Amino acid sequence: MDSTGTQGNRPGGSTGEGIAAAPHKRRVHYSGKYPKKFEEKYKEHDPEKYKDEIEHVISKGSTPAGMHIPIMPAEILDVLKIEPGMSGCDCTFGYGGHSSKMLAKLEGKGHLVSLDIDPIESVKSEERLRNMGFGPDIFDVMHINFADIDEAAVKFGPFDFLLADLGVSSMQIDDPERGFSYKLDGPLDMRMNPEAGVPASERLKELNEEELTGLFIDNSDEPYAEEIAEQIVKHLWRRKPLETTGQLREVIGEALSFLPASQRDEAVKKSCARVFQALRIDVNSEMESLLSLMEKLPTVMKPGGRIAVLTFHSGEDRIVKKMFQEYKRGGVFADISRDVIRPSKEECFRNPRARSTKLRWAVR
Repeated sequence: MDSTGTQGNRPGGSTGEGIAAAPHKRRVHYSGKYPKKFEEKYKEHDPEKYKDEIEHVISKGSTPAGMHIPIMPAEILDVLKIEPGMSGCDCTFGYGGHSSKMLAKLEGKGHLVSLDIDPIESVKSEERLRNMGFGPDIFDVMHINFADIDEAAVKFGPFDFLLADLGVSSMQIDDPERGFSYKLDGPLDMRMNPEAGVPASERLKELNEEELTGLFIDNSDEPYAEEIAEQIVKHLWRRKPLETTGQLREVIGEALSFLPASQRDEAVKKSCARVFQALRIDVNSEMESLLSLMEKLPTVMKPGGRIAVLTFHSGEDRIVKKMFQEYKRGGVFADISRDVIRPSKEECFRNPRARSTKLRWAVR
């Protein structure tokens, strides 16, 4: 048999003389009882084949590698009140978890368009949903930033329902080659679309100490913003490389070396999370994209159309809350949520990445 498990291309299964059999590709091996590296977790990358393994990982409060667990799906569906025949938009396609649940609500009638600028994951997710039976008659994917939602509305809108999940997909966070996580060594990239813009490593070289300090404060409320910005600038001034996530993590540790030993490890961990978040937001112009989306919402929604927005840090939530309130006061929106909706304790246990989530809704 050849490497695909089928017989050779000659009668009787023989490969014949002069035709080399394809080499057998061995599965990645790992030391210890459980795989630790992203590429070693082959079972987690194949959720259809290893369903029991996936459920076991989730039950422990972890997200399987290469997957993304949709946050607050029941609450979102309750807010959007999707019915068959409606037209909707998922502004952040990601792994397709929310999209698949919204499509199920349409029951084969209506249409959903999902947006995503990630050329790597969106292709995989579209194939996954196509295999679930969602064809072009009911479902389309557009490879655009949700800042350009008006382009989607011209083609498929106006919309009866819309979801914007502003979080980063777990597939992006967990893949070390994407450079989103301080926990994994990899290139310091952080671009949602690796084919456009500049990586975080280059962005750090473009900003001076004052600009870096402001970036860390504005995008993540980092309490040691000045110390970390100063250390980054010193590091680059000495022409030391700052090209990987590990190197940035080390610089942050050096910046906080003045802290008592008993506090240092936890402080470095939290500052790494905030600094990486702040850089990611800047590299991908996330605040600018959110403002553009919010400004265009009134023009892309039908009267009575329902909107749900999931935010993950205070800066995003402030923008959404303020603009919803302005639209309500101006009579543009008929109703808005008075308070945020938070995920349940049970969901936070099964999916710790849901803990910081806030859901707000509005009715056009």
